[in-house]
Amino acid sequence: MNTVTVSRKVAWSRVLALAVAAFIFNTTEYMPVGLLSDIGHSFGMESAQAGIMLTIYAWIVALMSLPLMLMTSNTDRRVLLIAIFGLFTFSHVLAFFAWSFDVLLLSRAGVALAHALFWSITASLAVRLAPPGKRAQALSLIATATALASVLGLPLGRIIGQAFGWRSTFLAIGVGALVLLGLILKIMPRVPSEHTGSLKSLPDLLRRPALVGLYVLAVAVVTAHFTAFTYIEPFVEKVAGFDQSFATLLLLIFGIAGITGSIIFGKSGEKRLSPLLTGSIALLSICLLLLASVAASKAGLIVLGLFWGMAFMMIGMGMQMKVLTLAPDATDVAMAMFSGIFNIGIGAGALLGNKVSLDLSMSSVGYIGAIPAVAALVLAVAIFRKTKEQPSTHEGSVITEVK
Repeated sequence: MNTVTVSRKVAWSRVLALAVAAFIFNTTEYMPVGLLSDIGHSFGMESAQAGIMLTIYAWIVALMSLPLMLMTSNTDRRVLLIAIFGLFTFSHVLAFFAWSFDVLLLSRAGVALAHALFWSITASLAVRLAPPGKRAQALSLIATATALASVLGLPLGRIIGQAFGWRSTFLAIGVGALVLLGLILKIMPRVPSEHTGSLKSLPDLLRRPALVGLYVLAVAVVTAHFTAFTYIEPFVEKVAGFDQSFATLLLLIFGIAGITGSIIFGKSGEKRLSPLLTGSIALLSICLLLLASVAASKAGLIVLGLFWGMAFMMIGMGMQMKVLTLAPDATDVAMAMFSGIFNIGIGAGALLGNKVSLDLSMSSVGYIGAIPAVAALVLAVAIFRKTKEQPSTHEGSVITEVK
């Protein structure tokens, strides 16, 4: 174990830099959700057809997370972050100039590769850089930043896109990433790879029933969520019959709820992780089942969005904490697998929502999404009943406060 003496202020500033990075990554990952109609229109496509962007993005992340992490397992994490943001920035500039939908997909593929590496190392890196005993709070800060991507990033991106065109939104994200790259160069220390695991770690990880069960649970619950969430903008306009401004408001409400969920998790996540996860999955299932029923009411959609956003944020944070707890000896490999599996769920949900929207009706996305959600709830009850909470004591490098 390495001991590095830094002040609490410095430690938190580094975690905060990762949180800002998470904000930028989540903003761009979900931005097509808020701009589907505009992007589709600019290329003469239906919004449901343009939604294939999310499926391709997610599946690139799913396929490449583990291979890229293994290829870079011995690379200093500071160097890796610099490379990640270089590719990220270039890809957004390409998106701005995209002269065809295929070129736009190519630019999104570049972002997806950067995403695959970033989310493979971020959770364990945040835990290592955080002050001692602040693992849950560090993850909570990262999760709050991802929620702010919905609160600020997604609505702001929609506003920029509607005012100046969707291309300007992607350019703005690229400029923000370039500024953050400068900050990383200034404050991020050299962070040697540690407890990343290797290809040899895979058989051992796959022999852990609790971890494998968690991965299966992740696929089910993420598929459920994104079956409906991917098409929430056209759902609000075509099914509920409300205008674009309400769609923006609903995304804002969803993000605010996510912040609430991250606060709840930060306070009780380590102590009551399994009950919190199970309850959140149950809440998600209820929200999906009620989506079509409340569509005619703005108040109903807002209340639903509050509970839905809170539930999914706690699910995401809880699963990350579970992975770190179940694989303290190979955190980066385990998180790379989790990131890949999580994105299999995103891609599957976006594709399923696409099929439902085109072949059945967009009003059915909630009902169809509820099927894997309920299956996930049953699986969660079965998994967590058999396993006891065993908080990990591994925190990587020790950061000692000098004040």
